[in-house]
Amino acid sequence: MKKPSILATAIVLSASCFTIPAVTAAEAEIQEVLVSASLVPIAANKSANAITVIDSEQLKNRAALSVSDLLRDVPGLAVSRSGVQGSQTQIRARGAEANHLLVLIDGVEANDPSQSDELNWGVLAADDIERIEVIRGPQSSMRGSDAMAGVINIISRSANEPFSARVFTESGSFSTQRRGFNVGAKQGNFDVRLGFSDMQTDGENISRTGDEKDGYENTSINFKAGLQVSDELRISVAARHSDGMNEFDADNDFDGLVEDQDRVSEFRNSTMRVQGDFNSADGRWQHKLMVAQSNNDNEAFADGALGNVTASTKDQIQYISSLFWNNGGQRLSLLAEREEEDYKQSGPLSWGLDPNQDRERDTDSFALELRSEISDDLTVAASGRYDDNSEFDSANTFRVEAIYQLNDRLRLRSAYGTAVKNPTFTERFGFYTNFIGNPNLEPEESSSWELGMDKQIGELKLSATLFDTELESEIDGFVYDPATFAYTSGNKDGQSKRRGVELTASLNMSNSLMINAAYSYTDSVEADGTGGYTDEIRRARHTGSLNLAWQAMDNLQINTNAQHSGSQTDTYFPPWPAPSQTVTMDDYTLININANYSASDKLDIYLRLDNVLDDDYEEVFGYQTLGFGASLGVRFSL
Repeated sequence: MKKPSILATAIVLSASCFTIPAVTAAEAEIQEVLVSASLVPIAANKSANAITVIDSEQLKNRAALSVSDLLRDVPGLAVSRSGVQGSQTQIRARGAEANHLLVLIDGVEANDPSQSDELNWGVLAADDIERIEVIRGPQSSMRGSDAMAGVINIISRSANEPFSARVFTESGSFSTQRRGFNVGAKQGNFDVRLGFSDMQTDGENISRTGDEKDGYENTSINFKAGLQVSDELRISVAARHSDGMNEFDADNDFDGLVEDQDRVSEFRNSTMRVQGDFNSADGRWQHKLMVAQSNNDNEAFADGALGNVTASTKDQIQYISSLFWNNGGQRLSLLAEREEEDYKQSGPLSWGLDPNQDRERDTDSFALELRSEISDDLTVAASGRYDDNSEFDSANTFRVEAIYQLNDRLRLRSAYGTAVKNPTFTERFGFYTNFIGNPNLEPEESSSWELGMDKQIGELKLSATLFDTELESEIDGFVYDPATFAYTSGNKDGQSKRRGVELTASLNMSNSLMINAAYSYTDSVEADGTGGYTDEIRRARHTGSLNLAWQAMDNLQINTNAQHSGSQTDTYFPPWPAPSQTVTMDDYTLININANYSASDKLDIYLRLDNVLDDDYEEVFGYQTLGFGASLGVRFSL
């Protein structure tokens, strides 16, 4: 029985108005505080990581429907959506796997253990979010198994006025309707905020043939409150819940391509935490105690009949203690953490196997982080973590970094780290049609280094990061067993390699016009079993975007954004007994335009035009994406 829970891409340019932070966050003169680049918040110029921050103003101007839409322009990230809004969406950082990226929502780990330790980005709405931090590179030495390739920290809005209330509504193509409200108050030492949003869309057909539309519905609620008990102690609570459904198609005739089918997936996801922060009166000793839980429930229906069901619960209790000295220039932090994960799966018998599973795993972890400002120009840091997992051998990971400020216009940064990723419940125990789990899998292990430079030349800001990662024991989820005509998972021999470069630039042309650009080259390959290498699927080598942010009038702001993705490969499974094939999906370029008009202090009107050129493209082979779409919305503050 489950134990009681603790809580019941040659240089093509790319960027957008919200990828500026990949550069500006690197500038020494901007003392932006990063929550997720260390065990405790640190100034951006004191971190060796390649970082992108999407702030509240950028979130407002973009008016995106989902968080994944906001992350498409971030250097080093590859987004793969299996169809339309609400469809299964994966995000890969620096050519790694989707489950190598840890996602935090208000500090709570949101990766779903019942969905291969991935977050389904397709159903994460962009409403009620204040800030998004993207930390690229291995973070296992502080964050554990799921942070092999990086961390994305999503911070929801808090109340910062005595009273605020806002309603919004939006209508657009594909019969899309979005509406919601939020209300907040901050009185003295207490603040509280509640946000609600609801979206419904008829969508479009996912399959290449037929005309049946695949819709999506999502209702999200966000709650956040805090109490400053004293000068030293603050208590806070955060919770987010979303539920809804998305329609999808399936390959019922086993020709390797999906066709119109009556398939529906219903989801219920939530994160919640209670946290206490205590600072000693002299500020030299800080403590954080967090008790958190995430829950995920997924139910699949075929022709109205309930099919596969998965569920997971992750309970976490975390304590971080930090000691500062030398006027805050030196800091030592200790983390102690207990994590309990529960995985359930049920469904009809398949291939003579019983899919019903109820599994648990526990991890006790300890981590140390030392950060030292050797001088005004040089900062060094080292961190290490020990994980004692109930299912695998204990793991040790570490990271060292150095940041050197040559002058007020040039900063150099470097880092080296190791990381680990434990096999997922699905890889070990899942049973889906002709997939059979492998309980004998070993954890994946990696070592990475990166070198970075941040430079300012007048109004031009440049940033470059070179990275290289070697992965051992990569888990292959498509190992074919001719005896059973089924697939399973297995650890690959040899090394997989991920290397590349990330470039960003921003230029203030005038007080009213800003140009932002970035480019990523990612070479991600895996051993092919013959001593050679083959490209990893769904990872374009070249990606980029270019953004013009124009303040046309005092009350009119226009963003024009171009996103480019180079060609990439995917796997096609033709009818049996033909073997699987590697196919190439064409490159594509998307043009998106956003206009935001402030009619008054209380009324904003916005227009969003997506895929203006109506480009026809696929991010997952055989799954159609959305063409041109337009949406008009209003926000009214009471």
